Amino acid sequence: MKTNFLKCAILVAMVTIVFSNCTKKDREEDQPISQNASHLKAASAWARVFIDNFDNTGSWNNWIRTERFDYNSDLCKYLTAVPLIANYDSKSCLVLTATKNGSIWNSGHVKSNYSFKPAINEEFRVSASIKLIAVNGGNYVGFSSTYGVWPAFWTVQEASWPTKGEIDIMEGYSYSTYTKFASNLFYGVASGQNQMGTTCERVYTVNEGWHMYDEYWQNVNGAVTVTIKLDGTTVATYTNAANTKLELQNFGPHNIILNVCIGDKYGIFNNSLINVFDKTMMWVDYVTVDKRTL
Repeated sequence: MKTNFLKCAILVAMVTIVFSNCTKKDREEDQPISQNASHLKAASAWARVFIDNFDNTGSWNNWIRTERFDYNSDLCKYLTAVPLIANYDSKSCLVLTATKNGSIWNSGHVKSNYSFKPAINEEFRVSASIKLIAVNGGNYVGFSSTYGVWPAFWTVQEASWPTKGEIDIMEGYSYSTYTKFASNLFYGVASGQNQMGTTCERVYTVNEGWHMYDEYWQNVNGAVTVTIKLDGTTVATYTNAANTKLELQNFGPHNIILNVCIGDKYGIFNNSLINVFDKTMMWVDYVTVDKRTL
């Protein structure tokens, strides 16, 4: 009986060791690794480095409220008084509102005081939850019913643009019966001269309502990649290899910008048809920035 008991004990111990080793191996294989095959260290956990939930007026310490005409439209004037914090859809939001004022439209534009750029083997994730909506006679109207409205969520260094690049996470264009949404990159080696044209524009579909927009900006051993996601799904990926004249290593540091432009100088819209109804708004529930080591 002792012999049988000893044999059973040895068998149980062997099974336990095998099972334990397999479990540990499975856990190690489940760990995420960098996209660069030569960089085998697992990525660290995301750490939050910036957040604004727009739940109190202290948020204005995080942003510069702009007062000027939009660089892309002589019809859109940004006023510092336009950006507000208000409750919509049971959320405390940043609210940027466009309204007609004589022959022009007043609107809102904010730029973060926070700026960022990934160092080698770092990644940043910039996220915002945004809804676009109009009001007509006290009734809500979908963004696609407006005309000539051009909202955007983007990151950029404005000084000597575009020598430090621009990353458009979301640009919306309304045409009264349909919309166009896109991400885009701009870059040039001389101030005021974009050398990319529209080669980096990536069009994607956005339905009415709340959506989460993300920019992932990573540098793995000097190879820089920018990825744009809509509600967690990739809609654009940018690398130097896939885009002639793009030099992503020269991008940044970038600030975060949210704005609602009206009309344009380039023929994107027929400015005589602009319609924001009583007002057209961008609601922003939050903006966050996370960082991790790769």
